[in-house]
Amino acid sequence: MSIFHAIILAIVEGLTEFLPISSTGHMIIVSSILGINEDEFTKLFEVCIQLGAILAVVVLYWKKFFNANILKFYTKLAIAVVPALIIGYLFADKIDALLESPMTVGISLVLGGIVLLFVDNWFQNPKIDSEEKVNIFQAIRIGFYQCIAMIPGVSRSAASIIGGMQQGLTRKAAAEFSFFLAVPTMAAVTGYKLMKNHELIFAHSENLQLLLIGNVVAFIVAMLAIKFFIGFLNKYGFRVWGIYRIIVGLIIIGALLMNVDLKV
Repeated sequence: MSIFHAIILAIVEGLTEFLPISSTGHMIIVSSILGINEDEFTKLFEVCIQLGAILAVVVLYWKKFFNANILKFYTKLAIAVVPALIIGYLFADKIDALLESPMTVGISLVLGGIVLLFVDNWFQNPKIDSEEKVNIFQAIRIGFYQCIAMIPGVSRSAASIIGGMQQGLTRKAAAEFSFFLAVPTMAAVTGYKLMKNHELIFAHSENLQLLLIGNVVAFIVAMLAIKFFIGFLNKYGFRVWGIYRIIVGLIIIGALLMNVDLKV
């Protein structure tokens, strides 16, 4: 992996992590196009640069993460992340196997896109407009929705936002709760991967430099993407993202059916 590759992947991570279009799916395809998909460090890199993206959430919403109600806030997040931690641990091998399937990504993008075409019509009378009004039971239900995103191409953001809307949250409140929930979820995944594959970081002298660059770029791009997404979502809803997902998914499926090498 070169610095150029690191910057490209970090931009993709920052742009897609909090949008309902699947950051994992996009990075799987982009790393394949760049020809670095079979590099073990690339796979670790794609996970580790999530730290930069989640730091963007903490910085943008620092008042949420460091305020007088911090215990209640973190309790909800801790409980909501439990389903993902348990299911992720129990089915880690099967999830890793799915991560090597571009066809799974393509199909998930299309199916998720179809859902996004109609989701705005399903939840038209939200009653919860802020995280403070989300109770423990609603938080854990949203956490279960998040688990669907363990299938590559589904999108953690899309799954948890839809889960939030199903629990009565407005689009803005559901998106923000999804951002908050990403912090412990992605931190846990990244920490686990680092402990399991820490030797890869020091296998080559430039790996630490690549991780630093990747996290900085992902942080900056994620800051911009989050600000853009909240405003766009409030004004236009999910339909545009649904159309985008369907187009990208069909392109991936079509390429695979024509025997284009997207092996990851």
